[in-house]
Amino acid sequence: MIHRVSHKKLSRDTNARRSLLKNLASSLVLHEKIVTTETKAKATRPYVEKLITKAKEESLNSQRYLSARLNRENVVRKLIEIVGPTFKERRGGYTRVIKLPPRVGDRAPMAVLEFVEDISQVAAKKKLAQKPTKSSKRDAKTKAPKKTKKAVAIKQGRSKKAAVKKDTTKKK
Repeated sequence: MIHRVSHKKLSRDTNARRSLLKNLASSLVLHEKIVTTETKAKATRPYVEKLITKAKEESLNSQRYLSARLNRENVVRKLIEIVGPTFKERRGGYTRVIKLPPRVGDRAPMAVLEFVEDISQVAAKKKLAQKPTKSSKRDAKTKAPKKTKKAVAIKQGRSKKAAVKKDTTKKK
């Protein structure tokens, strides 16, 4: 009988297990749903739920905590800006594990780990709420197509063939 075991080892040493949990948590936040083995999903669930609880605070301390745990700036930003406010009213149980049929190759029990609420809708609403920023003159210059000699000739009223003939005679 094994007492006081707080987590599964997942047949890995400490550093490999830690990085596995970071990667699974990052993938879950980015893609909002991951398919993995049942054991990995059950091990990842408490890790992610603690991160979401921290993300609800929206303080500098929680931001530093999340970036230390995940090492990815875009994941931390999404957690604080979208996932945290989505679950602001909820007191826990942000994710769920849904069992799937076993994997074909090795019959490993598979599962889907996903958020309870649909986060993509919240992200879409937030994108619509943001106003587009004014682009600077530099951005407008880079986006404008280059004016070729043919385009200038057409604009001045000459034909394309005349512009091409003029270009070839100048090169020789």
